[in-house]
Amino acid sequence: MTRSISPLLPITYSSEVSAAKQRGAPIVALESTIITHGMPFPGNLQMARSVEDIVRQQGAVPATIAVIKGVLHIGLEPAELEALAQMEHVMKLSRADLAFAIAERRNGATTVAATMIAAYRAGIHVFATGGIGGVHRGAEETFDISADLEELARTAVIVVSAGPKAILDIPKTLEVLETRGVPVVTYDSEDFPAFWSRSSGLKSLLNLQSPAAIANFQKMRDQLGIDGGMLIANPVPEAEEIPREEMEIYISRALANAERDEIAGKQVTPYLLDNIFHLTGGRSLKTNIALVENNARLAAEIAVAMNG
Repeated sequence: MTRSISPLLPITYSSEVSAAKQRGAPIVALESTIITHGMPFPGNLQMARSVEDIVRQQGAVPATIAVIKGVLHIGLEPAELEALAQMEHVMKLSRADLAFAIAERRNGATTVAATMIAAYRAGIHVFATGGIGGVHRGAEETFDISADLEELARTAVIVVSAGPKAILDIPKTLEVLETRGVPVVTYDSEDFPAFWSRSSGLKSLLNLQSPAAIANFQKMRDQLGIDGGMLIANPVPEAEEIPREEMEIYISRALANAERDEIAGKQVTPYLLDNIFHLTGGRSLKTNIALVENNARLAAEIAVAMNG
């Protein structure tokens, strides 16, 4: 059940999302850090528009979530989306600082955790992203673990991704999710994906082959009163993937560069992704866009199935 939203919360819905809520249409939440921190303008705007259009084509309504001048936006008007794509000094928001950005009237882009919080409070239960955060390599020394994992354990939103970002320690990430009781379902594959690659080298424990089956699984969880989210791991299309063995070479080099440059905290992920972009000659970004679009398509199909 969706928690009520305080009338004091500065929140606004796009006209498209507002109309969808009124008629009970399926809605898919979309994060905004991929727009502000993922790639430069105008490529980021083109990608954002493409992802929203893919959601519409499947019969659902896109709700890109962001904080603009302290107002939580659930869905962006076309002009707002274009403005966000060109903003500078945008905060990267997670659970810890979402409320801070609103209270201080800042501009902020939502990560997986913050998007889940906002979506859930807006009554949206399906969310498409690229890859989730997780346990960073070397976390036994740095304790660097993404808030995304805790959010998946506590917030009832289905998150469709291409698995954890491959720069992470995927086995440890899956262990944490298992410990916290988060179902991890691989869509239409027995191999658990690794973001840019269709296989991480790990076998999936739960597999489903249709959006309807995923919707039915969530229905059973609801009937049992099981709280928390669900992670859907959707492998990148085969034509767009970069094989795991090749990616590991690039990731190792990027990690070595990060250690040399003493990168830590929230800067680790964007630093590594930028390094990998250059090491792959831009191929990683092309694959990233393909997997985000693929996830948006599946998320919309799930939202429509849940709404049926």
